[in-house]
Amino acid sequence: MLKSRALFFTAPKQLEIRENQLPSLQENAVLVECICSAISAGTEMLVYRGQFPQVVEVYDQVSSSLNYPQSYGYASVGKIIELGKSVDQKWLNKIVFAFQPHASHFIATLDSLIEVPQGISPQTASFLPSMETAVNLVQDGAPVLGEHVLVLGQGIVGLLTASLLMEFPLASLATADQYETRRNALMVENQRSQFHNLRPLPFDPWAGDFHKLAKSVLQEGADLTFELSGSPSALNDAIALTRFSGRVVIGSWYGKKRAEVDLGGAFHRSRVKLISSQVSTIAPELSGRWDKARRFNVTWEALKRITPEKWITHRFSLEDAGRAYQLLDKSPQEAIQILFEY
Repeated sequence: MLKSRALFFTAPKQLEIRENQLPSLQENAVLVECICSAISAGTEMLVYRGQFPQVVEVYDQVSSSLNYPQSYGYASVGKIIELGKSVDQKWLNKIVFAFQPHASHFIATLDSLIEVPQGISPQTASFLPSMETAVNLVQDGAPVLGEHVLVLGQGIVGLLTASLLMEFPLASLATADQYETRRNALMVENQRSQFHNLRPLPFDPWAGDFHKLAKSVLQEGADLTFELSGSPSALNDAIALTRFSGRVVIGSWYGKKRAEVDLGGAFHRSRVKLISSQVSTIAPELSGRWDKARRFNVTWEALKRITPEKWITHRFSLEDAGRAYQLLDKSPQEAIQILFEY
């Protein structure tokens, strides 16, 4: 029987590659050989560092348990190499995406797999969850013609969100990240809006004159701010830089991290709206017209336009996973997107 190599987090900053024997293939299942899987730096570093809550309450009142040892990850792309007896032969050798923990092989049913469209590489397809998150964030923020928009955090989700926003006819777009490599990622590509010459202006949120410089671009402040830095203290920047009656979309998952949030100053009179945004659901005001399938279609098209594979800074084998997470833990300024290749 086939064995699979799988990554397990066993304790804070400790992991193992375990060889597991896969069960017999059921008649309605398929065997997938993984080509690559992407590390979701924000979420996975909470797991790696032990900063995740043991129980996560999700929207339908079901609790999701997170305990060590923990197999984690949700951005795997592979090839179907074996079919169960009742699976149509057309699926053999198809390239598919799965919300699957990091592993060399896995068994799945077709309803848990997404076929990768023609013309999209497996490496680009591994960005599907991050791009779907960015699409969801933009839909929840609902940017309006001529608005001033700020994106705090230029990790991969922040970069993808800013890239989507560049397709809107905004008055201005500002971004912020503490790491120069990430601040300059969009500028290096010299990306421009298809509507006009809008380019995001990057700022260092740790600079003493950050608020002053950002407001000089945003004029009186942002109409719409996205907090995607993963740092709860950045909520203070988001509130301070958002104008009267503006919106702050909070896409970060902070886990156990805490910080004081200043709600006693301008926030009290400014009518700023704080909006939580998470990709597992669709906003109720959209759900009558939008479902996951429609959003995935939009996401695939966005991946074709934006081509995020250019932001892969490191590629590791699964056996070198320890080096990958140590890099993100000790030298995050050097990395944007890290991929495991099998």
